[in-house]
Amino acid sequence: MKIAIIVFPGSNCDVDLFEALHSVCGATAQYVSYQEKSLAGFDAVMIPGGFSYGDYLRCGAIARFSNIMPEVVRFAAAGKPVLGICNGFQILTEAGLLPGALKRNNGLKFICKTTALTVENNETPFTNQYQAKEKIYLPIAHADGSYYAQKDVLAQLEAKHQVVFRYADENPNGSLNDIAGIINETGNVLGMMPHPERAVEALLGNVDGLRVFTALLAGNGYQKEAIR
Repeated sequence: MKIAIIVFPGSNCDVDLFEALHSVCGATAQYVSYQEKSLAGFDAVMIPGGFSYGDYLRCGAIARFSNIMPEVVRFAAAGKPVLGICNGFQILTEAGLLPGALKRNNGLKFICKTTALTVENNETPFTNQYQAKEKIYLPIAHADGSYYAQKDVLAQLEAKHQVVFRYADENPNGSLNDIAGIINETGNVLGMMPHPERAVEALLGNVDGLRVFTALLAGNGYQKEAIR
């Protein structure tokens, strides 16, 4: 399985994501510039966190018009897996690949800490190695992570089990319905504000994020003898 990591001006979690995939999981990952126009040969796409284009105008709003994004849209439409983390989630909503939007945190402050989540949907390609309602802990680092959508959109997300991760214990940013991550209707595009790539080794604090990647890899026939 060959995974594209899209790099925009201002991306700053691309290396973290590469190391999680390559060094920890032993997967084949490659950086792909926002200037490229093709994703030929790739089996999955991941959009890392950061501050694409300095978050000017609105988080993800400028990145959405980069050369690579029409290809990401086509890639997703073909049913191939796409994962957007933090700024990547923001970009996916701006591109129309996921409903809703990410707005300023309720406290109007940047939040950087580990937070508790529940796995609301463990029947996706990214979460099928978790237990339903399992409580996990992942880092967050964002100023614009409060998920917002109209009432009818929220109702649809809930009815169709598209809420994948939900904040537990506390809602750090004011996200409606405590939403921390959602998936599209066809189940191949996941956006999440917490950073699973920062929780893949015990040295980093815990390994609760590792299964996001191993689930996707295993579902595509990839196996590794030992995941440390």
